[in-house]
Amino acid sequence: MNTRMRRIAMTVAAAAVLPLALTACSDNDADSAKSDASTKASAPAATEDDGMTNSGSGNASSADAPFGPACSSVPADGAGSFDGMAKDPVATAASNNPALSTLVAAVQKAGLVDTLNNAQNITVFAPTNDAFAKIPKATLDKVLADKAQLTKILTYHVVGQKLTPTDLASGSFDTLEKSKLTTAGSGESYTVNDSAKVVCGDVKTANANVYIVDTVLMPTS
Repeated sequence: MNTRMRRIAMTVAAAAVLPLALTACSDNDADSAKSDASTKASAPAATEDDGMTNSGSGNASSADAPFGPACSSVPADGAGSFDGMAKDPVATAASNNPALSTLVAAVQKAGLVDTLNNAQNITVFAPTNDAFAKIPKATLDKVLADKAQLTKILTYHVVGQKLTPTDLASGSFDTLEKSKLTTAGSGESYTVNDSAKVVCGDVKTANANVYIVDTVLMPTS
């Protein structure tokens, strides 16, 4: 009788302990599941961030932006800025750049404003005021007073196609004056006719690419 009662007592005790053990296991499993879910949820977020970082680092700066030491003197905004000049035809754009005022006056004297503004897909090598200042005043005044000679010189600065810096690396081009000019260089350093240096290159206007040079180009004939 006593042995049977012990067995009943042990069975009752085991039955009481089993629900507690199952509850504990259930709680542990739930916590583990929550932890796994949290880990899995955070993993895609990290992957997504990495993807955004990689795509951002792949963006390169514009390769065809104006270059050269004289570009720093161009206004940051307004009609004379790079953005402003890009909206106007080349003669009008040049008139908004104070460093090209002598060239603009010469173009007006020669009656070439409309010719340049109406031309399509041209390249202009534009001498700065300092470039004109290298010419003795008496000689410059004589040229400015001779429309035919002035026209000859100015049209020698114009090529009938849009030239990129790559084109300038080593080239010979027909000018509107009907003779050739040559270019050479690389990177951000280019010369025209082995003498004039490009001081601000690849400036865009509505109808032309402009390379501002530090010397007035003279046709050979």
